[in-house]
Amino acid sequence: MVLDADLYAREATENDSDILDKIINRYGQDILLESGQLDRSKLANIIFNQIQERQWLEHLIHPYVKKRFTQDLQSSSEGIIIFVVPLFFEAQMQDMVDEIWLVTCGYEQQIQRVSKRNNLSQQEAMQRINTQWDLDTKRNLADIVINNTQNLDYLYEQINKAIEQSEIYKFL
Repeated sequence: MVLDADLYAREATENDSDILDKIINRYGQDILLESGQLDRSKLANIIFNQIQERQWLEHLIHPYVKKRFTQDLQSSSEGIIIFVVPLFFEAQMQDMVDEIWLVTCGYEQQIQRVSKRNNLSQQEAMQRINTQWDLDTKRNLADIVINNTQNLDYLYEQINKAIEQSEIYKFL
């Protein structure tokens, strides 16, 4: 089973949610699209330009995401559950897992990939990446580090090696 923090974060800000109400109270109706949904690009412009606003939002979203992970863990009968959490360390979720895998690439690749994925300028992508913990710090805290600097075949090779060296693999 794979649990994705980004999906939970989107769920947290759906129409009529308490978190969306708090966001509207803080930023006004202009933060919404015509459909009434959160305008994520407007919110991103705010939070990636003002550290205190990003921290305010993270204090709403991170507990919600942790709660959803906990709910799904408690209701699952799966043997292995994978968390996909871009801000795993920043959200302080280390105590929720048995093993931490980190997928890395170089800083320039990060910029290119974030720019392409989110249709951002290079400057906007750098701004987002720079709000996260640096990769060296994360590497030191991870149990397994997967190198994602090349093609998919190489990535799959890295994953297969990681599975074999994983403590969890011994229980499969």
